[in-house]
Amino acid sequence: MELGWLLWGAAVLLLLHVLMELSPAVNFALRIGFYYLLFFVCSAFTAPVCLLVNGGRTVKNMRIIKTVVKTFKYFFGLRFEVKGLENFEVEGPAIIVSNHQSILDMMGLMEVLPDDCVQVGKKELMYAGTVGLIIYLGGVIFINRKSTSSAKMVMAEVAKTMATDNVKVWVYPEGTRNCTGDLLPFKKGAFHVAVQAQVPVIPVVYSSFTTFYNPKKNLFTSGKIKVEVLPPIETKGLTSDDVSDLTDRCYRTMRETLFRLSGRPGEVKDSS
Repeated sequence: MELGWLLWGAAVLLLLHVLMELSPAVNFALRIGFYYLLFFVCSAFTAPVCLLVNGGRTVKNMRIIKTVVKTFKYFFGLRFEVKGLENFEVEGPAIIVSNHQSILDMMGLMEVLPDDCVQVGKKELMYAGTVGLIIYLGGVIFINRKSTSSAKMVMAEVAKTMATDNVKVWVYPEGTRNCTGDLLPFKKGAFHVAVQAQVPVIPVVYSSFTTFYNPKKNLFTSGKIKVEVLPPIETKGLTSDDVSDLTDRCYRTMRETLFRLSGRPGEVKDSS
């Protein structure tokens, strides 16, 4: 009986391997499915650890979550090349902004996430089962993207949280995932907060995923991701009148860095 089950198991694994080799769609679906499964299962096991160690919802849980998620890259053959981590070493709170490409961003985030840093995420994530629970325990600040008034209230609360808890806040200023290899226009909320709180903005740029991850082409293979933490942009002395200029400056710097890291430096001038 046991031998029979082993043979059936081996046959199924062999069939899956053949299908993955022959069909990009099957390969993509299985890898994405495993990615989700990994997150849900690991979240279920990590949540009790966070509760036992830190007692509830706190940014300190991010250290535990980070340790777990940093192992995921080995399952998918992803390598990270990171530069500029010293730029996180600023005194007090800061706003960290980065480009937002896909569901794989969580691995990139945890690869470089500094201590005492909370993220701003969409409210829908709170209801994503064990994943919603673990990011809630990690102190993620949830925002309702469909409500402008709610978003403004949350960003005002972000400014208070930074000052009260002395934390950094990680924001995706594009507002949604963008897997085109370029940047979408930035929303100004994070920059309003930075100016209001008079804290620096620290840009973080990830190279384009398009060479190894593209849902439209059913592409999901191994690859290398370059990450660069850029020098902080000071906001001391700036007012609300300077927010647009601050946003544009950060956008241009990050876009130039994105193209450089992705091996397409000439495209900045071509598309500007």
